[in-house]
Amino acid sequence: MKIGLQGRLMVVIGVALVLTGLIVAGLWTQQRSSFGQVRELSTESMHDLVVDGLRGRGSALALQLSESVTNSLYYFDLERIGEVAASVLTQPDVAYVLVFDEFGQVLHDGSGAIATYGQPMQDRFAEQAVQARGPLEQSDDQLLDFTHPVMLGNDRLGGVRVGLSLTALREQSAAAQVRLDERMAAASRRQALGLFGLLGLLAMLALGLSLLVSLGLVRPIRRLAEAAQFVEQGRYAEVSLESARSDELGDLIRAFARMSDSVTRHDRDIRRMAYGDALTGLPNRLALRELLDQRILSLQATGGELALLFIDLDDFKRVNDTLGHDAGDMVLTQFAARVRDAAVRIGGGQAELARFGGDEFVALVQANDVRSLSSRLADSIIADLQHPVRINDRDVFLGVSVGITLYPFDATSAAMLLKNGDIAMYQAKVAGKNCYRFYSRAMDQAVERRVQIEHDLRGAWERGEISLCYQPVYALADGRLVGAEALLRWAHPTLGNIPPSVFIDIAEQSGIIDRLGRHALQRACEDASRWQRGDGSEPPFVSVNISARQLRSGDLPEAVAEVLSASGLPPQRLHLELTETAVLGDEAQASALLARIRSIGPKVWLDDFGTGFSGLSHLRRVPVDGVKIDRSFIADMLRDPDDLALTTAIVAMAHSLGITVIAEGVEHEGQYAMLRERGCDLAQGYWLGRPMHGHELTRRLST
Repeated sequence: MKIGLQGRLMVVIGVALVLTGLIVAGLWTQQRSSFGQVRELSTESMHDLVVDGLRGRGSALALQLSESVTNSLYYFDLERIGEVAASVLTQPDVAYVLVFDEFGQVLHDGSGAIATYGQPMQDRFAEQAVQARGPLEQSDDQLLDFTHPVMLGNDRLGGVRVGLSLTALREQSAAAQVRLDERMAAASRRQALGLFGLLGLLAMLALGLSLLVSLGLVRPIRRLAEAAQFVEQGRYAEVSLESARSDELGDLIRAFARMSDSVTRHDRDIRRMAYGDALTGLPNRLALRELLDQRILSLQATGGELALLFIDLDDFKRVNDTLGHDAGDMVLTQFAARVRDAAVRIGGGQAELARFGGDEFVALVQANDVRSLSSRLADSIIADLQHPVRINDRDVFLGVSVGITLYPFDATSAAMLLKNGDIAMYQAKVAGKNCYRFYSRAMDQAVERRVQIEHDLRGAWERGEISLCYQPVYALADGRLVGAEALLRWAHPTLGNIPPSVFIDIAEQSGIIDRLGRHALQRACEDASRWQRGDGSEPPFVSVNISARQLRSGDLPEAVAEVLSASGLPPQRLHLELTETAVLGDEAQASALLARIRSIGPKVWLDDFGTGFSGLSHLRRVPVDGVKIDRSFIADMLRDPDDLALTTAIVAMAHSLGITVIAEGVEHEGQYAMLRERGCDLAQGYWLGRPMHGHELTRRLST
């Protein structure tokens, strides 16, 4: 729990007051104890004083009585004894008077009838009184009994007893005690009034001190704390600090006010940099996220719909790789301008556009029929990208994939809308790019399937689920089997056979391809080392696909040399296939790596040749031994003159550079014949031979 400065001061004052109260209570208790002791001592003193007086008086009466009745007792003058005894009996506090003979029998009790005459004394003091040879004092709670023998010379004639009552003494003591208690209570009240008055005065002083501290110190500090909170929350307009004080606190307030003004200026500058994209001038991810949160809060209160359009350029990386990053920035700038124009033209004032990063943009539109509006906007953006982007006197053709998610139909939170839009955009790319897709619940299942595949892909090779198959490669000149391409196949225990086009892409993005590619290379070399022809001629080569990630790792030449050494496969029988994009991503580095690989002995081929931006001119700078014409050209070469012309040009240009050409995807005899006629060197495809396990290929070679 947070305790403020004033609270702490109040705690200190409270503790001081409590301690003072405890001291006062202690003094009060000590005083009451002292009063009790004084009362007790006073009571005892008064009691002792009165009792001592009674004792002296009783002893004197007993002595006087014994002397007065000596002669009368000797002469047995009962009348005289009675007179003397009666006179003593009339004295204050005298309860009884007894004159007894030497045998302890009562001779007179001061009464006229002498009812106890001649009777032995039976009270509790009698036995000691009869035996007494000198003055004797006995007592109990009610009486003081004084005995004195009556002597005549050495002869004991008898004795006298005088009993003094203590009742009057108690009454006097009680009355005195009451008066003493009254006086002590009055004194106690006076002292208590003084003590508690002092305590109240201290409390009032503490309250006044607290009020002074609150007004003079705590309140200005609270104003500073409140202003600091406003600055922290970005509510700079609400900060108002002025002070005419000339002390240190006034200096602090004025310094804080100057600091607040400086923070306000810096915050404006920082927000401008943090919420804007420097390249395109558009808001960035943070700005759009804040705007989206605000729009959702507003729509939750008023109702309405909005859409997010995730817009991603297709194959933008190739622009950076082939034309350079400066050209890529120019493409992004022009693309942002086109999308902004489309957003204003279709969405009007309700459309907002932001750059999320890289080549990804997000448009936010709000309308009553937001689905229709977002469809028109997506169509317009895709149509605008049909026109080339002019970069450095060169036309660049790009496509765009758009994913659309709707509020509140798909999600009601900003995080889920952003996630759904990204999923929809990915599905647009899967659908063939250059199109748009609305988010649907089924897309979540596709994402979950992708996550499951990535999870299960880890360790799939070790579990024996992934294996290698080999598709034969034939020489078109004589139809001889001269090699085989190693292809990965995954037999998932629950999902069945998963196409390489699915799991290879996931392996690339997750980094699993590094380990998986190394296993595939090692297994392919081991299998190929066992291939032998039945006629004893040169065994076929094995072709292994190498991913762009493996090439970028930089240690591919060492890994190839290690695998060749371990398997015993002759280096010239190993062909490594790399995609055109992987090689041209960093042409200088790729050229150096490929040169090192070729120096070891393996041959290097470019796979899917003709699908990139490179053109044949790059073949002069990249050290490769062969190119593989992409199946998309082979599939339509019998119907499409352009594909046939391009294929013919690739074969001719490659041969002019001394590079071997292989065609993939040969599905018909006509394609085979056309390629052989055009001088293509090698071919593979289902018409020639489907992928087969290593033992099947071994058996085919032996026949």
